Amino acid sequence: MTPRRLTATEVSDLAQTLPMWQVVDEQLLREIQAPTYMIAINWVVAIAGAAESLDHHPDIDIRWRTLRIALITHSTGCLTELDLDLARLIDTVLSTRA
Repeated sequence: MTPRRLTATEVSDLAQTLPMWQVVDEQLLREIQAPTYMIAINWVVAIAGAAESLDHHPDIDIRWRTLRIALITHSTGCLTELDLDLARLIDTVLSTRA
């Protein structure tokens, strides 16, 4: 089943519903600074586990202690409900590891 595309209103409201994320080039982005490189890598492993649980996978760029996470539903080429679900799950995962 194809996930539902977000409406323009839903996309514009993301700043309020997901304050740690921003929409850039039609992707949902979050940048996170870890205290150490190994903590950043552990966060990636935790995010990967969360992504697997939804069968929806983010693009993750690792630059020493900085993680840049990009969400978009590749099969549709746009933001969908899956991206919101994964963003919320990532926020939860990271809040338990801060």
